[in-house]
Amino acid sequence: MSAKVWLVGAGPGDPELLTLKAVKALNQAEIVMIDDLVNPAVLEHCPNAQIVPVGKRGGCRSTPQAFIHRLMLRYARQGKCVVRLKGGDPCIFGRGSEEADWLSEHGIEVEMVNGITAGLAGATHCGIPLTLRGVARGVTLVTAHTQDDSSLNWPALAQGGTTLVVYMGVAKLAEIRESLLAGGMRADMPVALIENASLPHQRECRSSLAAMQQAAHDFQLKSPAILVIGEVAAQPNMQLAAISA
Repeated sequence: MSAKVWLVGAGPGDPELLTLKAVKALNQAEIVMIDDLVNPAVLEHCPNAQIVPVGKRGGCRSTPQAFIHRLMLRYARQGKCVVRLKGGDPCIFGRGSEEADWLSEHGIEVEMVNGITAGLAGATHCGIPLTLRGVARGVTLVTAHTQDDSSLNWPALAQGGTTLVVYMGVAKLAEIRESLLAGGMRADMPVALIENASLPHQRECRSSLAAMQQAAHDFQLKSPAILVIGEVAAQPNMQLAAISA
């Protein structure tokens, strides 16, 4: 059997948002290496697989990336069908391309399976369209947590005219607010703070850029959460009853 690893996006949390191709990969899996943010309910699609936790969660002790690389390689070289199961989409702040490149350099075939990212699912479940004719012509996804703590180009983001979706930003709300204000974004720019995107216990808080840190404190916002910053966050909620019924 040729060595192969599937890099699979498990989606934002709601197990019904898992793609058909992800289900196919899980059905075939002998080894499933699972991240912390993956809903355990999706594991019903791989009842016979060995589950290997390799969690990564902000603010907590994480499994070293080099160890994850070596473990994937070891299982693949044993001829196992390996699924590396990641929350959201592997290539949106998921290190999917890094893992794919490393495996390919070591002679391992890789197949990538996209998943729905939390920024999209969380906003949709709150009735917020990330793009909207006449309001937002685009959307920009950024992470507030970088490996080397390098700063984003906040002035460009502040003046971009697109909806800004910030991942992993709960611990940096003050920095995000001050950087965007300094970059020229309006103090009253609407903001939605969304916790546990797409799950039954998803919560949301609406605020403004200037007030979002206090709003998050009062709301007791916790990770995992995303921020949606832009005019769309002030739009009346889309009517979703027919979709969710």
